[in-house]
Amino acid sequence: MKDYIKHDEWNIIEEGFDPKLNRISESLFSIGNGRMGQRANFEEQYSGDTLQGSYVAGVYYPDKTRVGWWKNGYPEYFAKVINSANWIGIDVEIEGEVLDLARCNVKEFRRTLNMRKGYLLREFSVITPSGKEVKVSAQRFCSIVDDQAGAIRYAITPVNFGGEVSVTPYVDFDVANEDSNYGEKFWSEVTKSVQEKEGWIEAKTDKLDFHVAVGMNYSLEIGNDIIEAPAQSKEKNKYLASTSSVYVPQGEELVVKKYAAIISSENHPKDDLIEVCKSELSRITSKGFDIMLKEQQAAWELKWEESDIKIEGDVSAQQGIRFNIFQLNQTYTGEDERLNIGPKGFTGEKYGGSTYWDTEAYCLPFYLSTADQNVARNLLLYRYKQLDKAIENAEKLGFTQGAALYPMVTMNGEECHNEWEITFEEIHRNGAIAYAIFDYVNYTGDQRYVVDHGLEVLIAIARFWSQRVNFSQEKQKYVILGVTGPNEYENNVNNNWYTNLIASWCMEYAVDMVEYVKNTDEDQFAQLVQKISFDENKEVTHWQAIVKDMYYPVDEKTGVFLQQDGYLDKEQVLVKDLEPKHLPINQKWSWDRILRSCFIKQADVLQGIYFLEDRFDLETLRRNFEFYEPRTVHESSLSPCVHSIQAALLGQKEKSYEMYLRTARLDLDDYNNDTEDGCHITSMAGTWMSVVKGFGGMRVKDGQLYFNPFIPDQWNSYSFKIRFREWLLKIIVAKDKVEIENRSESPITIFLSDKPLELHPLKTAMVNGH
Repeated sequence: MKDYIKHDEWNIIEEGFDPKLNRISESLFSIGNGRMGQRANFEEQYSGDTLQGSYVAGVYYPDKTRVGWWKNGYPEYFAKVINSANWIGIDVEIEGEVLDLARCNVKEFRRTLNMRKGYLLREFSVITPSGKEVKVSAQRFCSIVDDQAGAIRYAITPVNFGGEVSVTPYVDFDVANEDSNYGEKFWSEVTKSVQEKEGWIEAKTDKLDFHVAVGMNYSLEIGNDIIEAPAQSKEKNKYLASTSSVYVPQGEELVVKKYAAIISSENHPKDDLIEVCKSELSRITSKGFDIMLKEQQAAWELKWEESDIKIEGDVSAQQGIRFNIFQLNQTYTGEDERLNIGPKGFTGEKYGGSTYWDTEAYCLPFYLSTADQNVARNLLLYRYKQLDKAIENAEKLGFTQGAALYPMVTMNGEECHNEWEITFEEIHRNGAIAYAIFDYVNYTGDQRYVVDHGLEVLIAIARFWSQRVNFSQEKQKYVILGVTGPNEYENNVNNNWYTNLIASWCMEYAVDMVEYVKNTDEDQFAQLVQKISFDENKEVTHWQAIVKDMYYPVDEKTGVFLQQDGYLDKEQVLVKDLEPKHLPINQKWSWDRILRSCFIKQADVLQGIYFLEDRFDLETLRRNFEFYEPRTVHESSLSPCVHSIQAALLGQKEKSYEMYLRTARLDLDDYNNDTEDGCHITSMAGTWMSVVKGFGGMRVKDGQLYFNPFIPDQWNSYSFKIRFREWLLKIIVAKDKVEIENRSESPITIFLSDKPLELHPLKTAMVNGH
């Protein structure tokens, strides 16, 4: 755990420059707008340790799979959202000396991510090797108003001298991915042109032929006066630049304003990219940096109005939740159903930037409550449109009759994860896809989605589960063998309790939805039956038989649901009894030792109880929580939020708060020593859930909202807003009261601590002594 980020309610602040922390900061201070993103690399040259990262949504490369032992069914590639053009670059020379923080004496350094207004600011003073003191202020943002554009204001001040300053803004497509399997570079140049202070370059990816055009334009100012300095253009393979040199008097500020347009063939015809790039560049340059920044701030103000959580009395907790919400909002906007949410978003290369089950299990609730209903619906449509690929994935593993296995990792619906224990065994991911449909319909009331799209997915998933089980003669039950559950510190186990539970639930839910659609829209149902050759009586009967006789491992002595067969054969050691030097075990222990241990990476049995909470009483939850949580090392970013929510439900306020802080500040404090690879974007939605579902106790039951809030002892109050169907509510929880404001023009009855409470239009209800 690290503690170098200054606590502040609205800003992420780093004071002083430590090169050993630079990669972590590059992740934390990343910026994006849903279409593209940029790690917090320096504009000027930096010869120290850095991970260059600029990413364009939807553009990826199928990097050839690299494994030691090829197995039938392996995907041929691992999809990676690849490093795109470096558009932020501005090389600086001070009277012939290259400005490079690795070679200068850094006197002052401050990096600030202003989350309220949506920009990154870096300020520093350095002494060059020749003794010249230079002060720099660099401000930049990826515009969420002009979402194909970025802008930079880079100001240089000679402090103890006057002299010539040369600046070289550039665009560089000659970039690499650090995680490339074979050391390949993924871009080839198509065309480029640079004239004076403006240039455009188009490149394409190998194999899949994605095209991206990047244009740049810059201006120079001293004292608000435009400087018409001559520019010398430079070109080399996949690179263009323009250099201008200006004499800058001592104490005066030279301001470089650089604009970039990043245009993708995902959004425009390839033949038009350069013209679109020129047009966009001209438009934003005419608008200017100051106007673009004002628009950025206004747009972020609207986002915060929808999704902010306000905490009084705990700056650390406040900073944590806002950082998580900020990253979620700049990663995914929901405007394009082709896009999804990668575990690292636009902040790093790890996990390939691809889609995992995290989206359905953790992210969907955040977007359901904080954005227009279509945003969440688009996340479901993303999976629906990839159903054919999910069926192909199942066929590759030997499944038939339209069974679908959704991928663990994907960009286009094809499985592209190349670790056998994940690709072949972590099949519980199918359950998250089905559960997301239930979650969406339960929250929005949009039953029509099931009719038009959802049922087809549910049947395909149920078909998979019905073929994946087998009947055990010994147990006289259906079993599921050779799986990996959510706890990836166990592989190739039999009867993972969570997998068996979610498989059974999927078939049960499919049966219910078959009946619903058949009774709601006979014609639509008949068309689907014909389309997918659905034998309702035979298949439904089989599913019901499996549900009735599914096997679930249980310890009869304690009543604890066993994570899998044989779990109690392991040596039972608690995390608190491990010496700190052993943690995190995924970095300190061999994989053999981990697999033989009882330690749990993330919620597994508890994940099932969380999803299907209404099926288990509090005593059952308590029994399992108190058994499994002490054995959980929380080395998955997805782990703390589920435990926080369940601890809240059990009245364990301190444990709930402890787990909340761990998820809220997971990256800010680098809990698991891996933030340098990128932030844990999908788990950030779990932070929101910890507050709203945990402390706020929000649930939706039978189409109605329930709240059962409490307030952590460390807080004075907290508040959050939610959208629920046609209503917008604001909930404020203080030590001695709860206020719920209905910001809509129609009444709604909610339940507060299981008691009905009518909320009148545009009125606030207050309940004292809660």
